[in-house]
Amino acid sequence: MRTAAVLAFPGISPFHLSVPLMVFGGVGVRSVEAAYRVVTVAERPGAVRTAAGLDLLVTDGLDLLATADLVVLPSWDPDLVPSAELLDAVRTAHAHGAKVLGLCLGAFVVAASGIAQGREVSTHWSAGPQLAARHPELTVRCEALWTDLGDVVTSAGVAAALDCCLHVVRTEQGSAVAADLARSLVMAPHREGSQAQFLSRPLAADRDGDEIDRAIAWALERLDTPAPLDAWAGAVHLSRRTFTRRFRDRTGSSPGDWLLQRRLDEARRLLETSDLPVEAVAHRTGFGSAVTLRHHFRARFGTTPGAHRRAFAGPA
Repeated sequence: MRTAAVLAFPGISPFHLSVPLMVFGGVGVRSVEAAYRVVTVAERPGAVRTAAGLDLLVTDGLDLLATADLVVLPSWDPDLVPSAELLDAVRTAHAHGAKVLGLCLGAFVVAASGIAQGREVSTHWSAGPQLAARHPELTVRCEALWTDLGDVVTSAGVAAALDCCLHVVRTEQGSAVAADLARSLVMAPHREGSQAQFLSRPLAADRDGDEIDRAIAWALERLDTPAPLDAWAGAVHLSRRTFTRRFRDRTGSSPGDWLLQRRLDEARRLLETSDLPVEAVAHRTGFGSAVTLRHHFRARFGTTPGAHRRAFAGPA
């Protein structure tokens, strides 16, 4: 079982701390087994006062980060400069192969550590300008629910931390495990949208909604066939330019990127739940050939369809 180390710090919100404990450790979720062995650490073990006025008793220190598979920074105070000891511990864990998650304002610690230098990070929309000004070497994506660099994952605020942690479970443990966990948490297995729309409207295949709802339904019903942009826009009687703009406003991504992710999601589901050959999976998900599927699968997930099936397929 992989180990997730979660940082508690003075002034932390109990909600922010509970998110990784629930998703990764199953704390308080009786209907699922823990996906990870979770430990809580503090820079100075002992009593840690939370923002709610409650004291946590944390017995483990930063040394455990060096042996963790997953290091979770659940939040942070942007006005507080992370200590050299904390930043060194994050860098050491990252150098040893740990995946580092900066949830919400935890992106400030990720940025200060330098492990994402020259790349993209996400954080709560309200703190994005402050993070960008402090770290001009980073591209701060205020519209994204999360940004996954493979070794570093950062997320938007509050509820988006749940989405991000579930995304990590899906990536590391497979869609079936993530779906069971989401069901137990009574949340969507994969929430569409962006901070740009204040996370208020998850997308569904709604044939009776507006043009973008109908376009999504149209595409999801035809994942196995090509969807040229002009034909897709024309199906809901919009110009290519208007369709692209409105689709990005709604989803936070371009039509092409959105459709590629849906096809990859369906390919993962088929690989995990069926014995279809990879070539057949490629045709059913609109990639046309196993070669094309393998190319996109490796680019997005860093592995092959065959390796994913061996890792995550259920028992025969």
